[in-house]
Amino acid sequence: MGIEIDVVVGYPINDEVERVLGLAEAVDEPITVTFMWEGREEAERAVLVPAATLALWEHWAPTAYPTSGVGAEDHAVAEEPELAHPEEFGAFTLFRRRVGGRTAVARKGVVVAELLDPDEAHWLQEKARNVRQGFMDPKQKAAFEEFLARQAALEDQ
Repeated sequence: MGIEIDVVVGYPINDEVERVLGLAEAVDEPITVTFMWEGREEAERAVLVPAATLALWEHWAPTAYPTSGVGAEDHAVAEEPELAHPEEFGAFTLFRRRVGGRTAVARKGVVVAELLDPDEAHWLQEKARNVRQGFMDPKQKAAFEEFLARQAALEDQ
């Protein structure tokens, strides 16, 4: 998945979160992050994907990431995610979505990256790559057809 950097950040001790977000923006590659939030015992792993990279993956991926089957039989059992206020970390603001579990990362009002579940990020990247590899843009297709037309027939070789 491009460059993978594992970073452990605490709930904003100094400016760790801002530094990690700045790093992701600087390298312009997905970064695996482990959050150790204050007051929680369990770590939260996510992949910080730059907005342009995510847009590209979602363009090429043929379908949306399948939701887990948890609670699919009985929607009443599924617990509604808690509404969270945006959290500010220096120049960055995190907006956790209630549906889908993603968190948008904005700087100066513009979304620059999103935090995704590692499985979803891997799935999107793989689907996008597989579809894109099977696609030729019109100029490439025309050039390839011209190349094939210039090749000698098999019986002439």
